Amino acid sequence: MLSEEERIAVTAPYGRQWPGLAPSMESQGEPDSFAAGYAEHLLDRLSSLRLGLAAAERGSDALVSMGWSGPLNYTNDTGEIASVVRSWEDRFGARVVGAGFSELYLSVAAPPSTHEEALRVAAEHFAFCPDNIWQNTTPATLASYAEHLVDLNAWVFWWD
Repeated sequence: MLSEEERIAVTAPYGRQWPGLAPSMESQGEPDSFAAGYAEHLLDRLSSLRLGLAAAERGSDALVSMGWSGPLNYTNDTGEIASVVRSWEDRFGARVVGAGFSELYLSVAAPPSTHEEALRVAAEHFAFCPDNIWQNTTPATLASYAEHLVDLNAWVFWWD
């Protein structure tokens, strides 16, 4: 178990202060084209994926309409998750490409291009899915996680 000081160090340079939402980023291309490319990549990598259809205008809305419960160990309100994804659709050209038992796969047409931009996005990811940082990076810090977000056109979230 981490001490309070160690927990705050994880979120440096912000500590306990919320930096606010990251600004919109410049798109590297058509969001739907990035989504199609990422879907092909996932199909090649994860043979267990299946096509799913949901009555929704946007991927973020599909998460709610299909009753997805992937982040159940974190929140049982999929509407909260969908509202964040909707914001990312607007600001980063994100598209829901896949949703698994406890995973969410997004393509991103406008990722952060500098470490400073990535830190702001990483803070949002930490609030959205802390397991991405607590359990998937070494050392588990916001700054180390942000390094991986620079120019990354695919975001994967996993809730334990």
